[in-house]
Amino acid sequence: MNKKIIVFFSLFLAFQSFGQLKKISLDEAVMQQNRAFRADKMIGFQWIPNTNQYVYYTDSYTKMMTATTSEAKATELITLTDINKVLGTKLKSFFGMTWTNSTTLRIKEETKYYTFNISTKTGSLIQSLPDTAENDTFDSSHSLVAFTEKNNLYYFNKKQEKIAITQETNEAIVSGQFIARNEFGINNGIFWSPKSSCIAFYQKDQSEVADYPLLDITETPGKLESIKYPMIGQKSEKPRLGIYSLASAKTVFITPKGNSDDYLTNVAWSPDEKYILIAELNRGQNDMSLNLYDAATGAYIRTLLNEKNDNWVEPEHEAFFPSTTSNNFVWFSEKEGYQNLYYYSIEGKLIKQLTANKFPTREILGTNPAGNEIYFSATGENPTNMLAYKVDLKGKQTLITKDLGVHTLSISTDGNWFFDEYSNHTTPSKSLLYDKKGKATVLLTSKNKYDGYVMGTAEIKTIKAADGTTDLYTRLIKPSDFDATKKYPVLVYVYGGPHAQMITNSYLDGANLWMYWMAEQGYLVFTVDNRGSDNRGFAFESVIHGRLGVNEMEDQMKGVDYLKSLPYVDANRLAVHGWSFGGFMTTSLMLRKPDVFKVGVAGGPVTDWKYYEIMYGERYMDTPAENQKGFEEASTLNYVKDLKGKLLLIHGTSDDVVVMQNNFSLIKKFVEAQKQVDFFAYPMHKHNVLGKDRVHLMTKVLNYVIDNNK
Repeated sequence: MNKKIIVFFSLFLAFQSFGQLKKISLDEAVMQQNRAFRADKMIGFQWIPNTNQYVYYTDSYTKMMTATTSEAKATELITLTDINKVLGTKLKSFFGMTWTNSTTLRIKEETKYYTFNISTKTGSLIQSLPDTAENDTFDSSHSLVAFTEKNNLYYFNKKQEKIAITQETNEAIVSGQFIARNEFGINNGIFWSPKSSCIAFYQKDQSEVADYPLLDITETPGKLESIKYPMIGQKSEKPRLGIYSLASAKTVFITPKGNSDDYLTNVAWSPDEKYILIAELNRGQNDMSLNLYDAATGAYIRTLLNEKNDNWVEPEHEAFFPSTTSNNFVWFSEKEGYQNLYYYSIEGKLIKQLTANKFPTREILGTNPAGNEIYFSATGENPTNMLAYKVDLKGKQTLITKDLGVHTLSISTDGNWFFDEYSNHTTPSKSLLYDKKGKATVLLTSKNKYDGYVMGTAEIKTIKAADGTTDLYTRLIKPSDFDATKKYPVLVYVYGGPHAQMITNSYLDGANLWMYWMAEQGYLVFTVDNRGSDNRGFAFESVIHGRLGVNEMEDQMKGVDYLKSLPYVDANRLAVHGWSFGGFMTTSLMLRKPDVFKVGVAGGPVTDWKYYEIMYGERYMDTPAENQKGFEEASTLNYVKDLKGKLLLIHGTSDDVVVMQNNFSLIKKFVEAQKQVDFFAYPMHKHNVLGKDRVHLMTKVLNYVIDNNK
């Protein structure tokens, strides 16, 4: 055959094949990343207690499959139809079901709890909570449940009698709920003792905390709903920890040893139920004591350890007891620069520093039955990973996971098996089963759900921070038809604040799918994790203290310098977008670096830190009285006259995290300065615009960038 014909035919086939590729719509990019495009996984994986058997759900969430460590071929264990038929329920998925033993599931439907025996295929109603019940929490035996109604705490005893633990008529005194606005790792307010003889619970007195008005437009006329919002430098909540004895029906209270508005964080029971351990933190958040209390009387016994730091001390993990027969505990601390594990006696003596890594330990995943091996997650030397390790009580550390990436680990009851599910830059998802010796069996490898679609590519690199020495990770997404001889506009997506990491060694590298859609519109989409962001250790994060936005912006400018060094970047067409702290960064960059970005879109931005909440804000900025210069420097309100580009501000009208006073105050300053900006509100949405309205949000954001960055 003629060579020209062969070449033409090959090109024709290639063109035909390319022509068959589908384009991802923006609607799909926003709504389907974790649905239609979600990688194949063993959804809802759980070990059945005290067996070598595990379960997971089918993609439809209607069938529970089971397999064993010796036989990986899965079989159907039970269906939702079977359960609904027996219990008379209308369950739509298995999520929320808990194994109480090797044969029994506890199942929740609305405020009713059921038990279902897998072996006998029988079940019954075991608990019916009031319709207004919230924060329901079972004890370790799965037979007793505590819950809240409005601001009070209750439990059902074994006779199914509803017992009031608190009876506060003052609605500002709230029991059994989280305190400190979920900071310090706090996500609940009820703590059953190991043997179910007592219930410890948080109580917060919000009487002096300011009421903040949110407008409810669903009624006619509109109605103001007040929330308690403690703003930086103002009155805060006053915490207590109650300890209620089921036998005596009496409660003893523990209050902060310092000021009444200090923090009581990270509550833990000792295994023998004799003691309560609480990390007490001063309001300035630079002095933390782990204190031991008598659980029967609430009396202070001793301080087990103390940590101070001029920047901040941030306890986020309660004391962990590796053995049920010992009061020796493990404590997380980043006092030496990176969060590591330390093994202490109940007398406060350091027995052993278990880890001494130059990277942060993130979470304890469990222990073996003997309590002499602890399993934990940590980044490893490359901070974009999340790996799994084990360490024994002598400090011998072993890496469990063999592949780089972001891993999720589940440990069998006997500690002999590890289920590992991970993804990385080239792997959508892989599910493995490790034995105790580290031998792995592949259970499932996901297809690439983006096959058949037009997709761009992402490059992960490092650049130097503004300090000239620190490596910063970057992600640059290019369109599928990228041409290095062309000039491309760039959208910089920024967060930049603490407790967040935008770039990870997971599939799509931590990016949102809408970024790939944006790339197909002829854009480059760029992100850099600046100093102050997560998973890099205390020095990297704490450089922001007292001067939020300063070092973060300088690092973002190093990202801009990198972009300008690329021959295919149009440096005159740079845009920036971010939400929350990223909204603060976006407005800061548009106003304080006015010649850099042509367009900015800031969602839910903090515009002046004096309008933000105490717990987060005072950690990073202190108070306006203590740090007047820092607050003035960080306030975007002071730079409105310098705006040159097009700026769109967005806010949810029911935002109870970054209240709308932030955006309104900035807009007022723009009006006074005769500066034109754009503003869009999402009625009744809180801090994040979720659900189907998120498509509208991203359409608004990206169209604004495209229309104004020509």
